[in-house]
Amino acid sequence: MQTPEEGELCFPKLYNLSCRKTTRPPSTSMLIYITLSSISLLTVTLNMLVIISISHFRKLHSPTNFLLLSLAVSDCMVGFLISFQIILIDGCWYLGDLMCAMYLVLDYVIASTSIGTMVLISVDRYVAICYPFFYFSKVTAERTKMCILLCWMCFILYQTLLLKENLQNPGRFKTCYGECVVFLNYFEGFLDLFFSFIGPITVIIVLYSRVFVVAVSQARSMRSQVAAVTLHGSVRFKAKKSEMKAAMILGVVVVVFLLCTCPYFCLTLTTQDTGVSASSVAFLLFDVNSTLNPLIYVLFYPWFRKSVKLILSLRILRPDSCNANIM
Repeated sequence: MQTPEEGELCFPKLYNLSCRKTTRPPSTSMLIYITLSSISLLTVTLNMLVIISISHFRKLHSPTNFLLLSLAVSDCMVGFLISFQIILIDGCWYLGDLMCAMYLVLDYVIASTSIGTMVLISVDRYVAICYPFFYFSKVTAERTKMCILLCWMCFILYQTLLLKENLQNPGRFKTCYGECVVFLNYFEGFLDLFFSFIGPITVIIVLYSRVFVVAVSQARSMRSQVAAVTLHGSVRFKAKKSEMKAAMILGVVVVVFLLCTCPYFCLTLTTQDTGVSASSVAFLLFDVNSTLNPLIYVLFYPWFRKSVKLILSLRILRPDSCNANIM
């Protein structure tokens, strides 16, 4: 029978080497468990609907939607990774040092690719709004796929090299058994902060500031010309309005992303401790962003609502359903 002190240890048999469990009231632990489980399930489910929608329906195979597909893939993986945070509810890691290192490296990769995809979305909207005459000739589906592939490959390589010591020597930086941490020295921490936050966020803010200024200018121009448009001009007017609407919707996605991720990176920027706890509140807020993105699509994209109805009613199993006009 365990003594009360042994019951507070992650590994009671390793009395002098084990980490201590995080002590919480049972009701609080249950609330955290239910919250994390609900977020994980909702994140995976909603993002799987986005992935199926864009992958299945050919009408949705556009450069912008391929970027949303990439974002949905990373968000869906975040939902799966939240299940590992559930394991850490009591502050103990029971899956071994190698699994810990792989989990944390994968988490860094997914976070980086999400930010990289946000940069690509900002570039896409910048070109569409600021250089509309070049957009359809320069931004093609194939080029977008190539950019997405390069984004994933570069961040996988970058994070693997950055965290190679954590992969080569799993558990090297833990202070006790049951701890799951990733360690970066000062230079590595600054490098990761710059390439994963400061640089991308600066690019996103600069590009979307330009998009906002141009969009407002174009909206005023269209209002002054709407009464005098010809049939040909009406088509151009609708096309331009559609691009501006897409820019505004994706702008909401970017703003929500910044609100959810900035607390985590600001905490990382101001703390003197380079160890990153997987159970921090700021980290959870970072993850919640992956749940919010599909909800934004539900609110603003009619095509997503239509595709969800077709998926849930199993009508996508019908022959030639991929050619359905859901726009």
